[in-house]
Amino acid sequence: MEEEIQIEDGLTLIRFQNDSPDSFSAQHEIGAGLIQFHFGLKGNAFILSSQDHCTLELKEEKSLILCNLQQQSLLKLELSPNSWVISVIVSINKFHSLFSVQADYITILSPDKKKKKYYTEGNISPSMAVVLSQLFHYSLHPSLKNLYYKGKGYELLSLYFNKMEDPNAVQCPFLTDEDNVLKIKKAREILIANMAEPPGLQQLADEIGLNMKKLKTGFKQIYGDTVYGFLFDYKMDFALKLLDSGSYNVNEVGLKIGYSTGSHFIAGFKKKFSTTPKRYLMSINTNHKNSIAFID
Repeated sequence: MEEEIQIEDGLTLIRFQNDSPDSFSAQHEIGAGLIQFHFGLKGNAFILSSQDHCTLELKEEKSLILCNLQQQSLLKLELSPNSWVISVIVSINKFHSLFSVQADYITILSPDKKKKKYYTEGNISPSMAVVLSQLFHYSLHPSLKNLYYKGKGYELLSLYFNKMEDPNAVQCPFLTDEDNVLKIKKAREILIANMAEPPGLQQLADEIGLNMKKLKTGFKQIYGDTVYGFLFDYKMDFALKLLDSGSYNVNEVGLKIGYSTGSHFIAGFKKKFSTTPKRYLMSINTNHKNSIAFID
């Protein structure tokens, strides 16, 4: 399935959803002066540029920016089976209107990039993953779709360029000690690997070789949240992906992320997403039926 939404002049969002066991191909004329953002939410895809005669792989939880501002080209996208991709096509004029006051912050606006062919790969952060998932799972009156996509499209671009989500971009004295940075990153890895049964703060501090004060201060400075605040958000985002997969019921998802009782998981999920897991699953099922109808 391919759905193109013209959000406004100079800003288009395209939703590619291939739930079949076969590959799916699509192609679009890309005019001069357009910037392409591609986000791989599920599975993987291949982007073929006729202008540059090259093929780029878009992996799951990865993003690609493509810029060729001087010439038109034909964009070909091939989705592997069971793959979802969101593409945002923005004109350079629209992009300037969003970021021109801080153009030095957005590197693809720099003068040297404007005259060159350019592409870069990046990661999809947990917060971006939630927005991308919401673009596939929504239950709204058709008259509100354009407004919803507009809001989510801008939110996605904002999160993409949010430097605070890049630990290496945060400026604070604590981060001048690379050894401490590596230890804090190690703490994050330990939390994620043991999210169902996370260690206590003192145990975590001992495991990475920092005192508890430096652990708490460093984690806040790097990841913008407390240790367990970060873990809560990560667990809820992970729960969302498990529900999206359709392979687990609500109780199974709760157990996988460390909730021994369903009521506690439901309360946490509602706190994060303002809805219950059951209602979210119902919305997924509803939109899946709508997608089938759309394909038919």
